[in-house]
Formats: sequence, structure tokens, C-alpha cells
Amino acid sequence: MSASGSSASSPGWWAHTTAIVDDGALIGDGTRIWHFSHVMSGSRIGRGCSLGQNVFVASGASLGDNVKVQNNVSIYDGVTLADDVFCGPSMVFTNVVNPRSHVSRKSEYQPTRVGRGATFGANSTVVCGHSVGRYAFVAAGAVVASDVPDHALVQGVPGRVVGYVCTCGVRLSVGVADGPRAVECQACSEVFEWDGDELRDALVRGSDA
Repeated sequence: MSASGSSASSPGWWAHTTAIVDDGALIGDGTRIWHFSHVMSGSRIGRGCSLGQNVFVASGASLGDNVKVQNNVSIYDGVTLADDVFCGPSMVFTNVVNPRSHVSRKSEYQPTRVGRGATFGANSTVVCGHSVGRYAFVAAGAVVASDVPDHALVQGVPGRVVGYVCTCGVRLSVGVADGPRAVECQACSEVFEWDGDELRDALVRGSDA
């Protein structure tokens, strides 16, 4: 079904006339789906999301509330995005580690789980089978080939943790070689605890998975 404006199948969400939204897709109120995008049956998209131009959402993909997906991003079967995730232009998710055109590996999909508030820069890539932590920040062009901790800043190919970022997205003054101490964001004054290995919220939030 091609859905658009007030003729969309739910009065709570909107899709451009060039977008294709298959019957059976679950879409939350306030979500907007832009030009030439395709949302497959069986996918789940939360409230207040924005899917930019030429976005594809597969049948087994799940997006939380307030997820922003910029142009030219494909979210494949097995990818789960929690609330408030940001996907920059042309970033890439995968779901098979050793694809071959002549070998069917649909039974070998590996999941990718992304925690609340994580950000992916333009043209970054996530190799499937890994998790990306809450409020992590993957820099433009980086390749995620291992699990990413909460609040970690990842750069390079392959991606490496080079620092940590606040919930607000500003880089924190703590490095991977620093000893245990409290860390305060200079932008928003949020305080974290660095134990020498992981960054933790000083005030533990509710369910941020």
C-alpha cells in the first residue's frame, strides 16, 4: 500500500505520496515517513520518529520512540533501535557477516542492538552481531566491529573507543587511561562516575535499554 498524508492507514502518522508502507507495519503516532521510503510488513516503528528520503525498514526491524533516520539508511531484519537513536545520512547496518550471492544465509542473520540515545555519524557502518551502548557516539565513517560501551566515542576503521560523551552529546574530559574519578559535563553539568574501565551515570536512570 502506498500511503500519504491524511490517507495513511493510521490518522496518527504521515507518509509522503512516494513512500510505500506495507499493510501490517506497526507505526506510532506522530511518525513521519518521507520521499521514496519503504516500510515493510512486520516492522515496528515507535512514536514521533522521522524517516528521511530513501529509507528502508525491513520486516524484522524495530525502532523505538523518537528515532531519527536520515536519508539513504537501510534498517535490516535483526536490527533493534531503542528510543532516541540518531542514524546519520547513508550510515549502514548489516545482518550477515559472510554474505555470498549464491548462498542463502537468511537463517544466519545476526542481531544488532542499539541502546537509547546512541548516535551514528554519516557513512558509519555497524557490522552485525554487536551491541552499541546507551548514548554512545559513532563518528562519521567509523566501522563498528565490536561491542560499544555506554557513552563511548568510537572513531576509525576498525572503530576504537577514543573517549566518552555526555548524554547531551558533548565530549567529556576523561580518557581510557584515566583513573577512577567523578566526571562533570562542561556543557550541561551532568555528572558521571569513571571507574577506570566504564563510565556510569552518577544518578542511575530508569529503563534506558
